[in-house]
Amino acid sequence: MRNSLLFKLLGAFAIVIAIGALVVSVLTSNATRSAFSLYTTRSGQIWAERISQYLADYYSQSNSWQGVDAVLKSDLSGEIMPGGNENRAGQGQSRGTSGGWQNFSGSMFLIEQRLILADATGTVLSDSSDLLVGQKLLPEDLESGTAVTVNSEQIGTLFVTPDNLTNRNTPAGEFLASVNQAIITSAVISGLIALIVGALLFVQIIRPLRKLRGAAAAIASGDLQQRVNIQSKDELGELGTTFNRMAENLTNAENQRRNLVADVAHELRTPLAAIQGTLEGMQDGILPRDDSQVAALYAETTLLNRLVGDLRLLSLVEAGQLELHQQLVDPRTLVLQIAERMKPQANQKSIDLEVSLPPNLPNLTVDSDRITQVLSNLIGNAIRYTPPDGVISVHADAPAGSGLLEISVSDTGHGIDPAELPYIFNRFYRTDKSRARSSGGSGLGLAIARQLVETHGGRITAESPIHQDKNGVGYGTRVIFTLPIRL
Repeated sequence: MRNSLLFKLLGAFAIVIAIGALVVSVLTSNATRSAFSLYTTRSGQIWAERISQYLADYYSQSNSWQGVDAVLKSDLSGEIMPGGNENRAGQGQSRGTSGGWQNFSGSMFLIEQRLILADATGTVLSDSSDLLVGQKLLPEDLESGTAVTVNSEQIGTLFVTPDNLTNRNTPAGEFLASVNQAIITSAVISGLIALIVGALLFVQIIRPLRKLRGAAAAIASGDLQQRVNIQSKDELGELGTTFNRMAENLTNAENQRRNLVADVAHELRTPLAAIQGTLEGMQDGILPRDDSQVAALYAETTLLNRLVGDLRLLSLVEAGQLELHQQLVDPRTLVLQIAERMKPQANQKSIDLEVSLPPNLPNLTVDSDRITQVLSNLIGNAIRYTPPDGVISVHADAPAGSGLLEISVSDTGHGIDPAELPYIFNRFYRTDKSRARSSGGSGLGLAIARQLVETHGGRITAESPIHQDKNGVGYGTRVIFTLPIRL
């Protein structure tokens, strides 16, 4: 379970939630405490300004501060909050009982306020917390208090400050504690909800991954038919599509491997059977041991040697291990030489081999032997499939701005079924289903041509039919390959 991706995602998500909740809780608690402290400070200042007027009246009537500590504590015990409308007519009744303080009546004061009263010399006369009574305050401390004046003479200093907000036994402490509790509760509840929602989302993410894992395991065990069905349009959907494409390519590669083995076995069986039959006939005395039989055996071994050579060349090209000996070549001269070499084969079938070349073809850097092999294969195929009195045309051109040399070989043969065109460059593929070697060759020529052209950075294509007879029947094939012009 610990190695499960779901467990890891939930763990990471829980850590993120915990960190977020902690940060929010701390920041919210500090902000609430700061705002609450600011509120109580401002409220205390307003209260101090109002009480200072009544303390001045008290001093005027008593002509001293005697008894003020008892009066303040007595009135504070009623938890009366200064506020509301001041009744100036009742100022003379403020001494002795809390009735005079009812001029401050309004709502119950929820914040514990600490009252400190010092006389003109700075000596503390009254402290609601009983901590500073009798002590003398410093001049800089007195500057932060509210002056109590009678006839423009300062007779004392009043301080109204919030009591310890961290004390849970006070209303303010209880209020802040309840706020903190609400913050913590909200963070826990929201974290649990987020974990539940996250778990649901993670399951949706992991489900296709588990499908991919199962399909990959099946393919690893040899079942290449496995596919995944992922409907999402995100990266997981793209991953599923890529996986299916990979599985399809593996299936095709496996089919090609099997076909290659079958094709190689088929291609080797015929000459080997001919060689074996000839040798057995000679051993049994049925066939004479003369030059004609030796020539027949030599022809079959030559065929085998060419087939093995083609297979080796194809494997080297496909593996990217074929070394090209590139040099600067005049394509016009190269094409004319190849055409001149192939003309005797064409003349044997009464086929006219035409060459059409513009005068100023650009030079290019290629392996001339490999390009010769490509063009010879294409012309040889055209000769094989073109009937007597037909025409084979070889044309080369360099379209302006393309940066490519384009060489085409066209014939007037019976053509290729358009449905077979995508496969003619595959190994051992023949349009002649009889697989007769006289009409279909070994089936490797076009495959080798494609690999050699692509190794040079070019591209090879075929189109058929390219002509129509008087009855509208199509015929003829054109194979075109391009080579980049690099000096």
